[in-house]
Amino acid sequence: MAAQIIDGKAIAAKVRERIGSTVSTLKEQGITPGLAVVLVGDDPASRVYVGMKKKMCIELGMYSADHELPSTTTEAELLALIGQLNADSRVHGILVQLPLPDHIDTDKVLEAISPDKDADGFHPYNVGRLMIGKPTFQPCTPYGVMVMLDEIGYDLKGKEVVVVGRSNIVGKPVALMCLSRHATVTICHSRTKDLPDVVRRADVVIAAVGKAEMVKGDWIKPGAVVIDVGINRVGEKKLVGDVEYAAAAERASAITPVPGGVGPMTIAMLLQNTLESAQRKVKTV
Repeated sequence: MAAQIIDGKAIAAKVRERIGSTVSTLKEQGITPGLAVVLVGDDPASRVYVGMKKKMCIELGMYSADHELPSTTTEAELLALIGQLNADSRVHGILVQLPLPDHIDTDKVLEAISPDKDADGFHPYNVGRLMIGKPTFQPCTPYGVMVMLDEIGYDLKGKEVVVVGRSNIVGKPVALMCLSRHATVTICHSRTKDLPDVVRRADVVIAAVGKAEMVKGDWIKPGAVVIDVGINRVGEKKLVGDVEYAAAAERASAITPVPGGVGPMTIAMLLQNTLESAQRKVKTV
């Protein structure tokens, strides 16, 4: 039986539809959820990504505050802008687009964002809350992975999850989220011994290592669910994931495509985080 294709575009559209409905309700209460996006420099991929975020904010009736700064912007100037956005009552979520120019300390910038407006979920305070099982802002890509599993009705309780990749952005937080749902979780990395055998144990494989088709199809246990977070360019136009898709799809019960899988979920969950921040604001007013 062919694997079920987990359609990230369709799921993200459903998430945005729910967000739009809730935004309309909040506006009736005098609250318009607002997202501020800060872009430093002129990286083409980052510029496209920021443009998509702005477009979706506007479509959903949210307030969008975009700040495009030259690559010569100093660290002090960027930190001053973040301070202004922290104090701006119209802004419920702040995102500083990465990567930043080399002369700016990324950690210092991320830690300067108010934990109450940390739409990316990268602030140490929010990472700590995720660690103890009481999340406020959840990192967008892992949050999207959890929503995808919910959409296909997959219960992680008692399942064995193998995460390939240990980044702070995806690997570590998605492992914590799976653990909070009572899965048994293994995080693999470049020094993991017998990686194919470890992956073959998994009921769910989450690949987030950033290496094209590193996870081979014959590593997938028959009936496993495969979530491929990776997106890698091969040649001039072809995009592939971290999983050998065609071979894995012959063995998996469900699998995300690349592109069109996890990618669309990231922006959707950024908007969801911003909405949740606005909702918390309503409760404290």
